[in-house]
Amino acid sequence: MGSFKYAAIAFLAPLPSLLFYLSFLHHYRRRSSPSPPPSDHLWGWCFHHPLLLANVLFFANVDVLFWLIGLLLSNHWLIDLYWTVIPVMLVHYFASHPLAKADAARSAVVTLLTWVWSVRLTHNYFRRERWQWGAREDWRFNEMRKEYGRPWWWISFFAVYLSQQVFLIGICLPMYAIHSSDKPWNIWDSLATVACLSGIVIAYFADTQLYEFVIRNETLSKLDAPLVPNLDTGIWRYSRHPNYFGEQLWWWSLFVFAWNVGQGWMFIGPLVNSLCLAYVTVLVERRMLKKDHRAEAYREYQRRTSVWIPWFKRTSGAPKAKSS
Repeated sequence: MGSFKYAAIAFLAPLPSLLFYLSFLHHYRRRSSPSPPPSDHLWGWCFHHPLLLANVLFFANVDVLFWLIGLLLSNHWLIDLYWTVIPVMLVHYFASHPLAKADAARSAVVTLLTWVWSVRLTHNYFRRERWQWGAREDWRFNEMRKEYGRPWWWISFFAVYLSQQVFLIGICLPMYAIHSSDKPWNIWDSLATVACLSGIVIAYFADTQLYEFVIRNETLSKLDAPLVPNLDTGIWRYSRHPNYFGEQLWWWSLFVFAWNVGQGWMFIGPLVNSLCLAYVTVLVERRMLKKDHRAEAYREYQRRTSVWIPWFKRTSGAPKAKSS
């Protein structure tokens, strides 16, 4: 019953912004005059400021409404799920806005790629959560709740939600650039497409191998058998965080589309995302080292294995015994 309640909340939560935007499109399309509406009216402002409108809808519907839902449920799980959905909503928003102009091939390819990325990440989210809705929130939010104590109720608005607006709108800026230029498709678009797909594939295999490792250890734990201390096979043999590498490759490759249409300043989005993942990497590795059954093995893993970019193993560095 609880899972059904959370599923209903997940589907109903974005309705305010969806209904508002559909109302705007309906109002614009039913106008008898082909000229844009005056900017001093509500619909005119929505017409002339697509990027600002996206931010206003995000602030009202995600920052405020999702935050209030999280307070009522004492669980901020909803934003984690919508990380996988909001980019799809944004790419369709930018593509459907009346001011949009884009090369048809570039728009179609980026929209399809965003859907593929979203399906992969959504599948991984529900697989990790054992196909339940709202079962738990991100472990980092739990740690912050313990760290901040009573003030967490208002700190969470900034730490969990407002910060997500900066990250998500920032890394999705290339979707806006793509739908603001009708420059013809060229070789850079082809290279960006291949790189985007590579990032999605790497992240998929990395997450699948991690999931299988976790399930294997859960089975061993139930049998009271020794746990495997560390994942050091497959892609994880060459990178300590190949899932993060795949995710960054996707977002940086998406930026290439924006750079190719003359919006190079949008590198700020994937850069902020990479800095955030660098911080998360530190948190994850500290957490791994706190677990007694794997601390020693993980330190050796750190010494020999690349952090993000898959690369060959380094030598252990342990001194060799002298032959007599």
